[in-house]
Amino acid sequence: MRRVHAELVLGRRLRIGRGRVGRLMRLAGLQGVHHRKWRRGGAGRLPAVFEDHVKRVFAADAPDKLWVMDITQHRTDEGWVYCAAVIDVFSRRCVGWSIADHLRTELVVDAIDMARWRRKPVGTIVHADRGAQFTSWLFGSRLREAGLMGSMGRVASAYDDALMESFFGSMQIELLDRRGWATRAELANAMLEWIEAFCNPRRRHSALGYVTPIEYETLHTAAPAAA
Repeated sequence: MRRVHAELVLGRRLRIGRGRVGRLMRLAGLQGVHHRKWRRGGAGRLPAVFEDHVKRVFAADAPDKLWVMDITQHRTDEGWVYCAAVIDVFSRRCVGWSIADHLRTELVVDAIDMARWRRKPVGTIVHADRGAQFTSWLFGSRLREAGLMGSMGRVASAYDDALMESFFGSMQIELLDRRGWATRAELANAMLEWIEAFCNPRRRHSALGYVTPIEYETLHTAAPAAA
């Protein structure tokens, strides 16, 4: 309900109270979807290969200072589809992603490569869990090659996973669980569209004052010029 109200007030410039939005939604039989635990990809957590540079402080004062990443999975009639995503903590923007039918390390390397190509980061911290893909030599080598700083938290810590859980949880309830998926290609295309056509440019985040990730970055860039 809060996001519906924000869209009406901020996006469509209507003057309407949150209570009225709630009443109208109830009369129309509408309600918000609710988060549930999202499904991780991979199995087991290995010893850390990077120091924890975040210490559970998931905050940044500018883009490309801290990224977090993880993997989720969803079933189709053809089998599983896996999605690795890289989120900029500053704006909650998905800056890189990779979708495949496997859990090989290339899945996360491809996501990092997309983020690097898009953002041209310098010294960015990349925080992940201790899944086999993130503790692999290939992943660590790619970070070092790009001048990025790997970081890992504790095993199975809910605090370390909160931001990624929010991202993948939203994907689960707003897209993945809304219908069945016949083919891997169908689901992969839907994931791509959800990230690039909805989540980044249109989805309003309470942590950002109910603006979208792209709008939040635009406002940040414009602020020094205005000053």
